[in-house]
Amino acid sequence: MRSNSLSRRAFLELSALAPGLAAGLHLGGAAAATAAGPNDKLNIAAIGVANKGGDNINNLASQNIVALCDVDERFLNEWGEKFPQARRYRDYRIMLEKEAKNVDAVVVSTADHTHAPASSVALDLGKHVYCEKPLAHTVAEARALARLAAKNKRATQMGTQIHASDNYRRVVEIIQAGVIGPVHAVYNWCNKGWSDGRFDCGTAQTPANLDWDLWLGPAKQRPFCQNVHPANWRRFWEYGSGTFGDMACHVMDLPFWALKLRSPVSVACTGPEVHPDGAPSYAQATYEFPGPGGKPLMFYWADGPANFDLVKQTKDSDGNPLSSWGLGVLFVGEKGMLAADYGRRQLLPKEKAGEFKLPEASIPPSMGHWNEWVHACKTGDPTTCNFDYSGALTETVLLGIVAFRAGAGFTWNAEQLKASLPRAQEYVSKEYRKGFEVVGLNG
Repeated sequence: MRSNSLSRRAFLELSALAPGLAAGLHLGGAAAATAAGPNDKLNIAAIGVANKGGDNINNLASQNIVALCDVDERFLNEWGEKFPQARRYRDYRIMLEKEAKNVDAVVVSTADHTHAPASSVALDLGKHVYCEKPLAHTVAEARALARLAAKNKRATQMGTQIHASDNYRRVVEIIQAGVIGPVHAVYNWCNKGWSDGRFDCGTAQTPANLDWDLWLGPAKQRPFCQNVHPANWRRFWEYGSGTFGDMACHVMDLPFWALKLRSPVSVACTGPEVHPDGAPSYAQATYEFPGPGGKPLMFYWADGPANFDLVKQTKDSDGNPLSSWGLGVLFVGEKGMLAADYGRRQLLPKEKAGEFKLPEASIPPSMGHWNEWVHACKTGDPTTCNFDYSGALTETVLLGIVAFRAGAGFTWNAEQLKASLPRAQEYVSKEYRKGFEVVGLNG
C-alpha cells in the first residue's frame, strides 16, 4: 500500500473522532467531483479488482482510474502495477472518505454481500455507481440502492453485460411486436451449478496477503475459512446466492425487458433439503406476475441438473432439446414459442417458423455496456440497466432464494416488501456488522 492510504489503525482512530464515519460514512453533503463535459474523462475508483473486477477496469481504462481497493494485497498490487497512477487502498470506506473530492464514479466488483454496503456509501457521497450482478445480497438492499440512486440522481448500471447485445434487442422487438401472441409462460434455465458451500474454518492460517476481517465486511465474524476466498464464496448464503444469484440476473434479464416486468405477486421454490451454510445443487422456482388480459403470467427458473419437461422435450432447429443449450429462455405465446440464449434466437416449432412475420429493428444498437454508463455519468442520459430496472430484476431473483430457504411459497406485497409467510420475511433483509451498514436501508 502507498503511504497516502490510511492504515487500519488510522481508520479506527479516525472513527473514534467521527463515529458517524464508522457507522457507514453517511456524508450526503460531501462535494462530488464532476467531469466538465462529455469529452472529459471520468475519475473512477474501483472496489474489487480481481477477476470480474479486472474485466470491468479493463473496459473502463479509457477513463482515469485514480483509485483501487481490494482486501487481497496480491490482486491490489497486480492491478496497481497496471495503473501506477492509481492510489491503493484495502478498505473501501477509507478510500471513499479520502477520495471523496477526487472521484466521479465508483465500480463495485466485490463478493455479493458487500455490493450494497459499498454501493450505498458511494451513492450517498454523490458518486455514479456501476455494480456487478446481482445488484444486492437481499431484497431490501436492492430496493434501498434503487431509492438512493433516484434520490441522488446518479448514473447507475448493473453488470449484466449481455443486455447490450443485438440478439437481446431483436428478441425484445419480436416479443413486444406480438409475433408469438400474448405470452402466458416463460421458462428460464441455466445448467451450471454453484452448490454445497460448507464452512471449513479455523483449520488454516489467514494468508498474509488477505485482510480477512475486511473481506467479511458486513457478515458476521468467523475464523478464516480456507474454502471461501477467492473462488468459492458464491456457494455460501452469507456471501453469495448460488447459481440462482449468479446467473438469473443474466438469463431473466431478457424476459424482464421484453415483457416489461416489475414485481411478482407470488413465489415458490423447490430443491434439495435446505442447508444453513450453502446453496443447493439445483433449484426450481415458480413466480406469478400479472399477465396480459388480466391473466397470470407464469415465470419459471431452473438451475443445476434440474430442468423443465417442456424445455427438455422442445427441439431447436437442429433437432436438439433446448435443455442442451446450457442456458436460455423459452417464451410461450398463444401463437408459438421463441427460444433464445445470449447469441441466438429461434421461433418454434420449426415447421411454423416461416409463418411468423418479424418486425423491423427498432431498438438502437448499444454503444457498449460500459460506455453506456460512462456516457450517462457525463450527460445524464439513462442507462439500460440502471438501478431502478436492475433493482426490480434483482429483487425478483432474490425472492426465489427467499422462497427456497424458507421452505415454502408465499404471496408478495412489493410495495411493503412483505411476504405472507412469516419465516420468509427473515430472509428479505439481514443484520450487519457495525461499520458496514447499508445507507438508506430503512427509508
